[in-house]
Amino acid sequence: MAHRNLVILTGAGVSAESGVPTFRGADGLWEGHRFENVATPQAFARDPALVQRFYNLRRAALSTVQPNAAHHALARLAAEWKGDFLLVTQNVDDLHDRALAEVTPGPGFELIHMHGELLKARCTVSGVVSKWRGDMAADEPSPDHPEGRMRPHIVWFGEMPLSMDRIGRALAKADLFVSIGTSGAVYPAAGFVQEARFAGARTVEINLEPSLGASLFSEGVYGPATETVPAFFETLSRPA
Repeated sequence: MAHRNLVILTGAGVSAESGVPTFRGADGLWEGHRFENVATPQAFARDPALVQRFYNLRRAALSTVQPNAAHHALARLAAEWKGDFLLVTQNVDDLHDRALAEVTPGPGFELIHMHGELLKARCTVSGVVSKWRGDMAADEPSPDHPEGRMRPHIVWFGEMPLSMDRIGRALAKADLFVSIGTSGAVYPAAGFVQEARFAGARTVEINLEPSLGASLFSEGVYGPATETVPAFFETLSRPA
């Protein structure tokens, strides 16, 4: 069956083989920190130096990793796909962006970082988002507002993920939804498969092992992302 309207969700598993740590371990820690201390608005208000240092280290670490075969397979698909293709990532790294920079995506392609981006910063007063590659100080002044300070452009716990309306519109007309490298535990992304099923879409999970939401998918493909993702999309029929 040929599909035309494609929505793909990617999570930490798609970047893990590049050396990017997965979001949170079984011990409840996020790269050695309790998420309450580094990934909430309250944490930033309480100890901005700790929060900024945490994200400064993560931002700097991006220079040590490269897109892997899964990122490149999705970039090739973006270049070849003739229909609508929304790539939604929960990842805050720039590995999808770097892989896509090597191709020319089709006119129906769009990438959304629903949890924000490490290489961007946001003014706490104006909300203006800027590109940001270096470190941020605890009280980094905003270039956009005299009373503002810069914070990581990251969706923290308790904040609304980005572009949810746009994602919902795409899911409502999708005829293929693929979830890659996600835990199936973090909402609202974990509910995307149900929205896609309601729209009548074919739903596929590609993961190292079945996720918590595996039973919600009509199909499952399991193994390392660098092997399973290229293989799956090589066999997928392209719209004419």
